[in-house]
Amino acid sequence: MGDSGIGQTQGMETQERNRGTGTGRPSRRYVLDGGPGTAGTFRRLAARAAADWYGPLSPSARTAVADAQLLVTELVVDAVRRGGVPYELRLDRSPHGIRLQVSDTCSVAPGHAGRRRPGVPSRTTLHLVRRLAAVWGWVAHDHGRTVWCVVRFP
Repeated sequence: MGDSGIGQTQGMETQERNRGTGTGRPSRRYVLDGGPGTAGTFRRLAARAAADWYGPLSPSARTAVADAQLLVTELVVDAVRRGGVPYELRLDRSPHGIRLQVSDTCSVAPGHAGRRRPGVPSRTTLHLVRRLAAVWGWVAHDHGRTVWCVVRFP
């Protein structure tokens, strides 16, 4: 796909472009129906974008890709556990890494601030996001929310 294309693939709308303002930083946007397999699809898309953007991956870059895949899963799981439907993945490359954004139909704040106890099932779905992401946050909007995080790449 080119620098500014939109396509349909297996019920998924895709868009890849370089952001305006002359930065030349790539961005990808994927819209899905939020059905079964969304987390797996989002993981594969994040890994593909990282490989495309960073070329042959060093061992530390492969670790960053694995972290990105895990964090995308956590963002999707948080949406589903709170009764929302994840419908969009956006990936933005920056000089420091990749910003992952999952938009969903949930209207409540992400995660749970309670303390996680090892070996005890928890409602803290964003524990790994808090631990692995360089920074994370969320924004409410008319159709739900967008939860985002940044994974640093070497």
